[in-house]
Amino acid sequence: MNPQALVFDCDGVLADTERDGHLPAFNSTFQHFGIPVKWSVQEYGELLKIGGGKERMYTLFDGPLKDTEFNLPEDQRWLALKEWHEYKTNSYINLIQSDAVPGRPGIQRLVEEAHEAGWLLAVASTSAHASVRAVLEHAVGGELASKFKIFAGDDVQKKKPAPDIYNFAVSQLGATPNQTMVIEDSGIGCKAALSAGLQVIVTVSAYTGSDDFTGASLVTSSLDDGAVSISTIEQLLKNRS
Repeated sequence: MNPQALVFDCDGVLADTERDGHLPAFNSTFQHFGIPVKWSVQEYGELLKIGGGKERMYTLFDGPLKDTEFNLPEDQRWLALKEWHEYKTNSYINLIQSDAVPGRPGIQRLVEEAHEAGWLLAVASTSAHASVRAVLEHAVGGELASKFKIFAGDDVQKKKPAPDIYNFAVSQLGATPNQTMVIEDSGIGCKAALSAGLQVIVTVSAYTGSDDFTGASLVTSSLDDGAVSISTIEQLLKNRS
């Protein structure tokens, strides 16, 4: 029998990191490099429709940087983005390690239940590996975090809402879609998992309340309300098969 797998998105699921982690890290990066941009909370919420931090920053070139010295030729843009994103990742990790962004309620309980029941554990995210590892260890502790496989960043070419990261995760875990449950918080993440043939439980985060979660097996405002447990997930998977 194939093992059962529980795959978490990172940002918005393990911790509500977008507004209080990624956004200030992006803005501190812009300030550091003298880039004349400061994203507002509302602007960044719109940018979350784009999977991947470098991909979000790329939109600057044909937007607010179009008539500035930072409007680089195409062959130089990704080189600049690599440098900017490395700085941003370090800024973000420092924020996470400063306890500025707590783990979401219910995450540690659910991870402990899954581990004790023998489930495979993974994170599938568009964020950089180092960022995901920092959030995971902060949310569930180093010991439990060591039980996870992390699939993130540039492990695949196409970011969410493409299904690639989830297809990759399932294949690397040695699981099957029928025995895998995904925990997501966003519409694009939900779409990515569904497109990979996986069931999805959505825990809505600060930016995603108005997203489209059509096809999700369960939508909840929090994992801490008792609505989601390993027995709940097992029943959802059983109903599907």
